[in-house]
Amino acid sequence: MRVTPSALTPSTPAGSAVILSASFNQDASCLSVGYPRAGFAIFNCDPFGRFYAGSAAFPVSGSTNANQSQGNEAPSFSVVEMLFTTSLVALVGAGQQSPRRLQIVNTKRESTICELSFVSAILSVKLNRKRLIVCLEEHIYIYDIANMKLLHTIDTSPNPHALCALSPSSENCYLAYPPSTSGGSSGDLLLFDVINLQAVNIIQAHKSPLSCIAFSCDGTLVATSSDKGTVIRVFSVPTGAKLFQLRRGTYNANIYSIAFDISNKFVCVSSDTDTVHIYKLMTEAEKKAYETYMRRRSSGAASGSGSGGNMDILSTSPGGTGGLGSAGMDGTGASMKKTIGGILGTGFATIYNSRTPLASATSAVSSFLPNTLTEMWEPQRDFAFAKLPQQSKGFQNMCAIVGGQPPNSPSFGPTLDFDNTGLLDGGSGMSSTGPLQLIVVSACGFFYGYTLDSEIGGECVLVKEHSLLDD
Repeated sequence: MRVTPSALTPSTPAGSAVILSASFNQDASCLSVGYPRAGFAIFNCDPFGRFYAGSAAFPVSGSTNANQSQGNEAPSFSVVEMLFTTSLVALVGAGQQSPRRLQIVNTKRESTICELSFVSAILSVKLNRKRLIVCLEEHIYIYDIANMKLLHTIDTSPNPHALCALSPSSENCYLAYPPSTSGGSSGDLLLFDVINLQAVNIIQAHKSPLSCIAFSCDGTLVATSSDKGTVIRVFSVPTGAKLFQLRRGTYNANIYSIAFDISNKFVCVSSDTDTVHIYKLMTEAEKKAYETYMRRRSSGAASGSGSGGNMDILSTSPGGTGGLGSAGMDGTGASMKKTIGGILGTGFATIYNSRTPLASATSAVSSFLPNTLTEMWEPQRDFAFAKLPQQSKGFQNMCAIVGGQPPNSPSFGPTLDFDNTGLLDGGSGMSSTGPLQLIVVSACGFFYGYTLDSEIGGECVLVKEHSLLDD
């Protein structure tokens, strides 16, 4: 998350401290934050705590004489990116520091490993254990992270928001970005193999221009949103097959972030609506079990209570967006009863009772519609949601899901020893394997932690709140 001027609301006090950038590492176990004239800091996410703070002790090449004369004032950083939990950190300056210079530093030794200069401002940097990606407005540079050798350069259409994503995986090692619109759609997504240095697929993701891209931890899935922000789509990598279509809402919104959990079972989405939506990605077996359950309930409507009776609505999203509970679908009525969730929200609960003929008619009619209409008719809605505190409304934000179990065969690659950098003190190799948690970072300088019930869903409860601005 690179904070833009729009992240500051009219009510923000003049001269108040804000963050310039924030980003999770590849498994969301750590958070790096860049500050204006205050260096950068690295935090552990669970348990939360700051365990590194970069200050004026870090020499930043390209500083002006004016900045050097300010004594102990720390530099500003617009990009701070970690490589998992190693001591390797990529830095791009702001303010008095040149935004065209990339610094690769060893935070354990407080030293600079190398520096790279570019023809224009660096907008974003992405890393995994094989490659380092530098994104400018009209160019993408691919480096071998082991020796920082330039491998390939990609010329792109103007990309002022540095829209691109790099898979954290060393095996499924792909870069995704919007291709040139010449002869194609503005909503297309190009998959590029950064190991073999070749394009492998162009996915027709949306009709409108893309606004956000995110890979799963193992690089087998990629999620996208358009500038409308009403639908998030999940595709298989590298085939490009569309696997899921997730409905965020009816009204347009700016999507700030999309993130998978480590098991690829959940996706969280944050936007300027100040509500974070969480979706549960159901397998085909789970979908069929849920559909069977709904048919059985519909067939028993005649012997059941009226439409105003017990509707088994366990959770409801605000604003009528609803939530489709999808957990615990093992084919038994007792466990599947938990999965109903608020299907269309409180405003429509009486009309769309799961026991009424309308529910059955909706399912029956949609089976005869073309795919494009069926997607509009039966989108998958959120499984859970979280409301941001009042102090963070109007600010940019980003989200992640931590905890849970990783896939059977995670492919993050071997641990590299970058000049004996080792692990950062206080950091862990992977996200915790405890209960699922939703974590959110706001550009106003706060870190939030929410509980996430992986079985029932519903509203997430705020249990942690920490300032990123405290000394």
